[in-house]
Amino acid sequence: MTKIIVLTGPESTAKSTLTRELARQFGGSCFPEFARSYLEGKPSHYTYQDVEAIARGQIAQYDQALASAGDFAFLDTWLFVTKVWFDWVYRRRPQWLDQALHDRPVHLYLLCRPDIPWEPDPLRENGGEQREKLFQQYKRELQKLDLPFVEIGGEGPSRIQNAVQAIQNFNF
Repeated sequence: MTKIIVLTGPESTAKSTLTRELARQFGGSCFPEFARSYLEGKPSHYTYQDVEAIARGQIAQYDQALASAGDFAFLDTWLFVTKVWFDWVYRRRPQWLDQALHDRPVHLYLLCRPDIPWEPDPLRENGGEQREKLFQQYKRELQKLDLPFVEIGGEGPSRIQNAVQAIQNFNF
């Protein structure tokens, strides 16, 4: 059975780098951030309907990951982030989202700390103090939903090594 591992956390915390590197080291499948690929094609700021389309795309990506032949599938963000994002930005979310999240279990979330420098890009909007606030919100939500997670910190190779150790030490 494919083990689903999700890299989560605020913007600019090396989730994409970790996703690729962990897939390489564990011989797993790598699934890039769906929201980024969706939003890069948008000519204007996203809407509630865009975030809902992102959620549906993430569900399809999860289903594809589960069907992959490898032992591990690494997802760069996931529906969990979109749930928090709906609440953070819109103070509401689609009724179907919670059930969809419940129906698609994740074996382990790696919650990336905002302890590395912010790197701006056109799609990022929550630097500075917002990164820490979002990190705390993700952590509270993971705890509230009783989802398995390990916090990942450190810079460069040590961040990667901390993520590798978290996976190796986790009781799947």
